[in-house]
Amino acid sequence: MINDDTVIETLDELEAFLISVENGGLGLNNVAGIALATNNADGRPFVAVLDDKHQLLMGRWVTQDVFDNGKDRVRRGPTKH
Repeated sequence: MINDDTVIETLDELEAFLISVENGGLGLNNVAGIALATNNADGRPFVAVLDDKHQLLMGRWVTQDVFDNGKDRVRRGPTKH
């Protein structure tokens, strides 16, 4: 669920978001994965936090630049801890 219009605008912001998810800082339970995706309704890109049934637990909008260039960070996980 994307409940606000906060947009991740830089790769550093994406990294911070990934670290927050990994460290449990967002209070999410049953996190099984993170993916970059696009909204079916309007094609807007977002980062999705998924549970073990591939259901969306949380999403955050991202810029097209972050979507295009952040795939390796999402795939491999954050580099900073």
